[in-house]
Amino acid sequence: VQLQAFGGGLVQTGGSLRLSCAASGRTISTHNMGWFRQAPGKEREFVGGIRWGGRGTYYGDSVKGRFTISRDTAKNTFNLQMNNLEPEDTAIYYCAAGTQRKILSELFTPRGYDDWGQGTQVTVSS
Repeated sequence: VQLQAFGGGLVQTGGSLRLSCAASGRTISTHNMGWFRQAPGKEREFVGGIRWGGRGTYYGDSVKGRFTISRDTAKNTFNLQMNNLEPEDTAIYYCAAGTQRKILSELFTPRGYDDWGQGTQVTVSS
């Protein structure tokens, strides 16, 4: 699956951004889809994901209640709506796709994904 993420930018604390990930080559409904982020000097962190076939949606603890994941199977896009942004959300955000063979626990780690987008920068100013 080829992935391209876009929608990042600069926003003030409390603002909102919507990231999208356009997929090509395979349909997203047959893949686990995830969003990760990585801040300078930190490990890549799980933000949220949807299991293939819509079998469940999961979020990282730091974004629960603020971020919402959705997918548009007609457009083959995977989205991340980010509300009430905080400076700690500043990072490069990556979308990723993984095969159905991955077990549920792998959904929360980078090793659960085979294909990655190029990343889009999100900066939240205080």
